[in-house]
This record gives sequence, structure tokens and C-alpha cells, in this order.
Amino acid sequence: MVEYESIKSEFIDYGVNKFIEVSRKKVMPDDNEFLNISKGYYTPQGERRYQGGIGFPVDGDIVSNIVTKLKEVSKE
Repeated sequence: MVEYESIKSEFIDYGVNKFIEVSRKKVMPDDNEFLNISKGYYTPQGERRYQGGIGFPVDGDIVSNIVTKLKEVSKE
């Protein structure tokens, strides 16, 4: 089993009890870092449960391209 350490996380709440987590993580023990976007929901007790996500390298060009493409596909 692979273990991860979260370096930084930001949460965006939306809908009813749903969230998106944008984070920077490190794979343990080799210290490789990656960026991650996950979605999930809150239990009635307020705990976070994750449903899926995508990880990609910490690379400025990739991040810039993802932001650009998100803006392009969100236009009506």
C-alpha cells in the first residue's frame, strides 16, 4: 500500500455536503511530489469521504494548461 503525506490542501464546498479538494502531496517514502484534485462528500458526522481523484506532476506548464482548458470548457 502506498502512503501519502499532504503538504497543502484547499477545499471547495459545493452542492449539498459535497467538496472538491485541491492538494499537493508527497509519496512516502520516496518524497516524489504531485498535485491532486479529488471529489467527495461529508458524512452526517461531518467526516470527509473521497469518491475519486486525479493526480499529475508538479509542473507549471501542466498546471497552466489545465487552468486554461477548464476556463475554455466552462464558457457557454
